[in-house]
Amino acid sequence: MGKLANYLEIYRYYKAIIDLNSVGKYENGGKCMVLDETPWVSIVMPSFNCEDTIVESVSSVLSQTFKDWELIIVDDASTDCSWKVINQLVDKSDKIRAHLNTENRGAGWCRNFAIEKARGRFIAFLDSDDLWVEDKLDKQISFMLKNDYAFTYTYYQRFDGNDVLDIVKSPLKTNYNRLLYSNVIGCLTAIYDAKKLGKKYMPLIRKRQDMALWLDILKDIPSAHCLPEVLASYRYNNGMSSKKIKVLSYQWELYRKVVGLGLIKSVLVFSVYACKGFLKHR
Repeated sequence: MGKLANYLEIYRYYKAIIDLNSVGKYENGGKCMVLDETPWVSIVMPSFNCEDTIVESVSSVLSQTFKDWELIIVDDASTDCSWKVINQLVDKSDKIRAHLNTENRGAGWCRNFAIEKARGRFIAFLDSDDLWVEDKLDKQISFMLKNDYAFTYTYYQRFDGNDVLDIVKSPLKTNYNRLLYSNVIGCLTAIYDAKKLGKKYMPLIRKRQDMALWLDILKDIPSAHCLPEVLASYRYNNGMSSKKIKVLSYQWELYRKVVGLGLIKSVLVFSVYACKGFLKHR
């Protein structure tokens, strides 16, 4: 584990000493100290028909140099063997918890359920087909604590099977108004501090829930900050290119129904968003 782990151990030690009135902190007249076992980071992972990818995704969590985390997997009524695979992963680590939906509810509902069950101070996101670099949590949580940031993100690499594609580099910081025009925060890289912000949830829409959540957070803080390192890998889906019109319809719905922009402002913001998307993927 890195330096961050040592800092956290020191923090917990002194917190336990100071918090004399907390139930369960001391036994036998104070001679035996029991440290708080609540994890620092809660990792939110929705899953749907991911039997071929989730083992690799969870392995990238298990390989983290920073070990003070819990992983909450919510399976959205998969029709393949995902739930069987997930149970095998749960059996291998007591840091992993899982829930099975009896009906398909969407990724936003799954993430919200996991956030509700989360015990950690920091809420992180990873889908069941994406990957983390082994020192992502160590570096990013250190970055947040050192700079007193409530919401951060990083660069990430796109890949397709064994093919490594481009690196997605985000601006060093963004705010509410800038994010309206372009979602520069990759969900697989985002972490927010629930101690500072409270628990924040996604709207129950089928697409663009992550961007809606980032905008909601940025209503409360001046900006989100980027750690400019590639700390995650995004599995590129070629099939998405054939659904661009539908994706744009979800974006319009986000502006009008979720964010609540007026018609003229929606047209302006949507036009800029669409142009940026075209230039990015041409």
